[in-house]
Amino acid sequence: MKILVASDKFKGSLTAREACEAIRDGLEESPGGDVEIRILPIADGGDGMARSMLASMGGIWKGAVVSDAMGHPVLGGYALVGEDRDMAVIEMAEASGLWRMDEGELDPWKASTFGTGELIKEAVKQGVKRILLGIGGSATNDAGTGMAQELGYRFLDANGEEIAELPEGLASVHGIDRDKVIALPKITVACDVNNPLLGETGCTRVYGPQKGVKDEDFDRFEKGLEQVADVVERDLECDFRNEAGAGAAGGLGFGALAFLGAELKEGFPLVAEEIGLRQAIEEADLVITGEGSLDSQSLDGKAPVGVARMAKELGKPVAAFAGKIDADTDFGELYVFNRAISGGDVSIDECMRDAFKVLEKVVRDSAEELKKLGS
Repeated sequence: MKILVASDKFKGSLTAREACEAIRDGLEESPGGDVEIRILPIADGGDGMARSMLASMGGIWKGAVVSDAMGHPVLGGYALVGEDRDMAVIEMAEASGLWRMDEGELDPWKASTFGTGELIKEAVKQGVKRILLGIGGSATNDAGTGMAQELGYRFLDANGEEIAELPEGLASVHGIDRDKVIALPKITVACDVNNPLLGETGCTRVYGPQKGVKDEDFDRFEKGLEQVADVVERDLECDFRNEAGAGAAGGLGFGALAFLGAELKEGFPLVAEEIGLRQAIEEADLVITGEGSLDSQSLDGKAPVGVARMAKELGKPVAAFAGKIDADTDFGELYVFNRAISGGDVSIDECMRDAFKVLEKVVRDSAEELKKLGS
């Protein structure tokens, strides 16, 4: 019997690889049956995508000192994956993520994606042929202008002078110079939101408050972003302000389209294709997946549901483990078996603290039933 373990991270406690390893170890510790286990860590394009794909595809992690959203130097990094190391997987949050900010530190008028540009530039120096860019978890609302600055774009005022301070000076942008823009490989962006750049459902009004944008600043930010979009339309001869996903990550979706020539794709299908998930499922008798919480949000493009839907399409049974499972969420017939590792004598705090050990034990206790499902 062949079992494929394709789990996402258990946020705050286990990486996708660690979750897969805990499930594998629990199965291996259970006697009985001739079982071949393959682990294939998965992701949906959110945080953890780079390390998950590194674990699934092989490669190396490249550390790099880059700027965080407020310009402080931090140790970030990206993955070079595949046998030829010719594809880079980058998460903008490694540099420009909200998780790097201390409470009260973030200033939305200064927060920049410059560090994301530094990560891209570092990958380009490695001679990569492709870049996959995950844009979840942003601390910025600059439409990718900081990233563009680091890659060679110059944003000019009405006098033709360069504007150094962005996004504070967005409304003063009257021209864009791209004479010194570096050559870029093909870039694909994992993007799971459909917001446009501007308006009531745009980046500022929907996501701005979590990044420190105050109600009284909405109009000023909106005018600045609209000004940049107008200049991009004139000088770069493209207009992506209304594209689905343009408002992702504080407008970085727009910036990726306009300044990187990127393509936006839904996260899970993109990752699944790159790691060869469909073929791995076809070769398995049973698929086991998981994540920190299985709930209604899981149905909106999250990896464990994506795995289950693909497996169901291929006629393969799927089991799922999670830190907690929402009893009110209807997963239909996606899972033939699911189990939360918290509950009873095990608290959420204990699960977070000793997640590997707890998950391994719950899988071990379930192993006999799981093996019957795959036989």
